[in-house]
Amino acid sequence: MERVPEPELMDDPEHVIAYHRADFSEPHNAFVNHFVKRFPGFTNGEVLDLGCGTCDVVIRLARALPGIRITGIDGSHAMLDIARAEIERHGLSERITVKRVTLPYEGPVSERFDAIISNSLLHHLRDPHVLWKTIRIFAKDGAPVFIVDLMRPEDRLQAEELVRLYAADESPILQRDFYNSLMASYTVEEIEAQLMDEGMGYMNIDTISDRHVAIWGRFRQ
Repeated sequence: MERVPEPELMDDPEHVIAYHRADFSEPHNAFVNHFVKRFPGFTNGEVLDLGCGTCDVVIRLARALPGIRITGIDGSHAMLDIARAEIERHGLSERITVKRVTLPYEGPVSERFDAIISNSLLHHLRDPHVLWKTIRIFAKDGAPVFIVDLMRPEDRLQAEELVRLYAADESPILQRDFYNSLMASYTVEEIEAQLMDEGMGYMNIDTISDRHVAIWGRFRQ
């Protein structure tokens, strides 16, 4: 099935509110657990989250690893407004910072990070190489890299079934967005090709659910 791109930014307030109200506890807790399992020695340092959204994953990761500090970047004003409120509500303002940054990044590089994470950004990018190039810009040599995203289903019927399985109780807006995200996602084979093109073929690719893929490893300069 051919990929059907979707908008790169989720900045419509109605869509952002629907996203924020949805229950992502299962996949977001899984993200944290998978990260900790794959990088058990990483307990402190500066982490960069690409496409942090409302920072639900970031907050969960910060709670699991009290020794880390996290910078989250996103291009959506509406997402970051909610993120800042949530960070303050959880008492994590001293450990989590968010900034509005759009990709591809073309500004100065003032620091490199000890680890880089990203959840559900890749499928939003019309040019997937933007993600891998951004990692190359900001990752320290040897930094843990952990990316999770959706996988494109084999056909529309499978996409519709996944929506019924995992979003039946969510709003129609979120159901539509989930379907569109599935259609916009990349296949494992496409991700493998992207990594090879970027000289990152050493990265591991694991299927971690019926709809999620994890790309992970330690960055090599």
